[in-house]
Amino acid sequence: MAKYKVIFKKSVTGDFKRIPSSDVKKILAKINSLAEEPRGQGAVKLSGHNLFRVRQGLYRIIYEIRDQELIIQVIKVGHRSSVYKLT
Repeated sequence: MAKYKVIFKKSVTGDFKRIPSSDVKKILAKINSLAEEPRGQGAVKLSGHNLFRVRQGLYRIIYEIRDQELIIQVIKVGHRSSVYKLT
């Protein structure tokens, strides 16, 4: 299987600023693993959207998969209590 390229939405940098640095390292490792297997274990498609989510501790990573371009775009990263408010 081909390796996907991971890109980030500009707002994700602000999301990382609100997360402790020890957790950011774990989240980035999880995001890097998505490049190998974007629909791997723990990936769940969000209903009503063409987006997926994966868990990393108390945090969730919301991302979009573009299969034709082999791109994963990280849309949002945040605490599980507030990450699903995609406004």
